[in-house]
Amino acid sequence: MGDRTPSPRADVCIVGSGPAGAIVAARLARADHDVVVLEAGPRFDEDDRTEQLDAHLRPGEGNPWEMGGERDAYTDAGDRDYPLNAARVKGVGGSTLHWQGMVMRLHERDFEMETRHGVGTDWPIDYDDLRPYYTAAESELGVAGADDNPYAPPREEPFPLPAFPPSRSDSVFAEACESLGLDMHSVPNARNSEATDDAPACVGYGTCKPVCPSGAKYTAERHVRAAEAAGARVIDRAPVQRLEHDRAGDAVTRAVYATPDGATHTQTARQFVVACGGVETPRLLLLSRSETYPDGLANSSGAVGRYFFDHLFAGAGGRLDRQTDQNHVGFNTSECHQFYDDAEPVVGTKLEFLNYAGPSPVTAALDADTWGDDLLADLQRSYGTHAAMGALVEQLPRRDNRIELDSSRTDDHGNPVPEVHWSLDDRTRAGLRKANEVQRAVLSELGVEPDWVVGPADTGPAYHHMGTTRMGADPDESVVNPQLRTHDLDNCWIVGSSPFPTGGAMNPTLTIAALAVRAADRLDAEL
Repeated sequence: MGDRTPSPRADVCIVGSGPAGAIVAARLARADHDVVVLEAGPRFDEDDRTEQLDAHLRPGEGNPWEMGGERDAYTDAGDRDYPLNAARVKGVGGSTLHWQGMVMRLHERDFEMETRHGVGTDWPIDYDDLRPYYTAAESELGVAGADDNPYAPPREEPFPLPAFPPSRSDSVFAEACESLGLDMHSVPNARNSEATDDAPACVGYGTCKPVCPSGAKYTAERHVRAAEAAGARVIDRAPVQRLEHDRAGDAVTRAVYATPDGATHTQTARQFVVACGGVETPRLLLLSRSETYPDGLANSSGAVGRYFFDHLFAGAGGRLDRQTDQNHVGFNTSECHQFYDDAEPVVGTKLEFLNYAGPSPVTAALDADTWGDDLLADLQRSYGTHAAMGALVEQLPRRDNRIELDSSRTDDHGNPVPEVHWSLDDRTRAGLRKANEVQRAVLSELGVEPDWVVGPADTGPAYHHMGTTRMGADPDESVVNPQLRTHDLDNCWIVGSSPFPTGGAMNPTLTIAALAVRAADRLDAEL
């Protein structure tokens, strides 16, 4: 089962082993600090990925990452249901185990939304502050990309790996985009376009989400291995129940965690890093309330759990009279960021040209009721001619969107579960309508009549949990300072997407990684 007892001496205790926690762990362990990582979920065997893929493809087999049940219970209380357990993975590697792997930098405007547009809030740091850490994060994740995006923020260094070439359907979309004056460009991806010492090259399984059997896509397991090689301990199936502080309330003294044998342990450390994601991080702080912090640990501002936001999906698709070869790759190879910095609507929008429109032959065959020649004919009719566009649309933070505790329902350890309050606003809906307008225009140029459209009425989240422990200079309005140290406790740090004041419309993992590198540098200096 492995030793899950506490380490007698630890410089740093990190709660969570997703990309933020794992990067901090690896960098601090390499700097000769004693590091312990406590992970709520299991350690999945990387040799089982093909079997997990098989289970994912077969109808009715369930979640390949074992999400759901009493351990992962939650409730919804907002205007819209939030499918939380489809959006996350508890396990060594966190949600990078099932992510799609696109990694872009936020734009300069994303750090200055209040100053530039009078909406949202400003970050306490700007793009130039994070710029060198973006470069470091691209190296940490092994990003494949090209400097061909005229709308991207400035950069100096080349990407670590060459970009993936445009797909067959990208070339189809390129004709329509050229006619409409839309610029297409490559997409930075955290997956290997060519083999490296860390991982093989992508072989095109087309199932990046939820599982990459080849290991070409980055997961935080890569940094976990590096941390352990440098001497860190990573304890799986060790959900932290609460953090406890000293008598003065100035510092965290221990993390109390449970183990599968029913025991409870306490891990002490000089510094504590909370890296549980945008839902479990605020939940842990709220569960750690005390006489000194009756509203939750590090919550003198009342902002813990508040300002929860995500990205919203808009999309449209249909059938062409020619081949598009969908599902040969499971990620985007071309996008359009031409409208990202527009002032009307003010929310950022990035357009995506999808490579996974329509069913794959495997899923179509497994779902079919026919056999033999009839099945072959059905597959030939159903596969290969779909075309679709997607988009991510920015959601600005609102205080009423939040994560709270629901004391009427408890998890497998008797703790109140997270309660998600989530709703949309008119600015987000305007961004979704704009995305749909462009998508319809491109498809019309191709002669495609959309047979499905996702817009303001039926949009859903992109599963990017942000904002619930926001970063800021004012301790009355924010949870962590610009270094990601909590305002209230000198030795408690929060990394991940929960400190994001705003999130633009770019996938958040590269920014998560950049902030983690930056926080690790600060922690190293502190230690």
